[in-house]
Amino acid sequence: MDYDIIGDIHGQDGKLTALLAKLGYRIKDGAYRNPEGRIALFLGDLIDRGPGQLEVINIVRNMIEAGSGRTIMGNHEWNAIGCGMRDPEGSDYLRPRIEAKMKEHKEFLRQIGMDSPLHMELVEWFKTLPPVLDLGAIRLCHAWWNPDSIDVIKAAQDCNGKLDDAFLIGSYRKRTAPWAAIECVTKGYEVSLPGGGTFLDHNEVPRKEIRVRWWDASATSYRKAALVPEGERSRIPDIPMPEEVKLGASSNVPTFVGHYWLTGTPGVQNATTAVLDYGAAIKGPLVAYRWNGEDVLSNDKLVWVKG
Repeated sequence: MDYDIIGDIHGQDGKLTALLAKLGYRIKDGAYRNPEGRIALFLGDLIDRGPGQLEVINIVRNMIEAGSGRTIMGNHEWNAIGCGMRDPEGSDYLRPRIEAKMKEHKEFLRQIGMDSPLHMELVEWFKTLPPVLDLGAIRLCHAWWNPDSIDVIKAAQDCNGKLDDAFLIGSYRKRTAPWAAIECVTKGYEVSLPGGGTFLDHNEVPRKEIRVRWWDASATSYRKAALVPEGERSRIPDIPMPEEVKLGASSNVPTFVGHYWLTGTPGVQNATTAVLDYGAAIKGPLVAYRWNGEDVLSNDKLVWVKG
């Protein structure tokens, strides 16, 4: 089976339809399909920010029902579940509806109507999405393929990849095993800055932890390892990372992730890792990798449409 792996869409329906067209997909019987039988695999973060969030969801759901697409859960779908699902052990939501946590989710809620029947139906659908997809020859997760976390998640999935309710609820309880596993897989490898240092993320929110280039064994300093806006890089200390921080791909299986808002011309990170998020949520391109069975990833398999 050949696959087209597509990065974070964030409600940019125009970019999605343009990319699918460029990849050769056409609408047939109500769903985008590829005449060569290729399957589109989506890396999560279908929602938040863009103008056509319901349109994106409908395109992906129709493809799943037609057998021409599959998707995993991104951190934005996980956030949406917590925002829409009440805590069975209290009166609040699993992810409290406070300004700091709702900022990026407001546009989604505006488009579909907070607490509307549609909102509740979509939350139920998000709950069915697998956080990871292991197809043997390739692997997909939203942010970090950490073997220990993957094992914890796989043990909680049914035959379709859906998490059991107890694990899903537990993933919103800080410092628990489900929470740690979901944090790693959907948000990435984070390391605290030394000496109480901070930087501003792309939302200009101060952060004390940096996401790191987990696939890059040569990233031995905080500054080189950090995934931060380039304007903030000088605030990251150029000193060695702690010895316990081990970076580098976990195996030789091609692995695809999104999440990181990379910049510049799209390219694979190494022979077995491709990050496909280049900021399509705003002005960046929506990127796909056309996988045809190769063990070694290459830049010439990348396809994108510009913002």
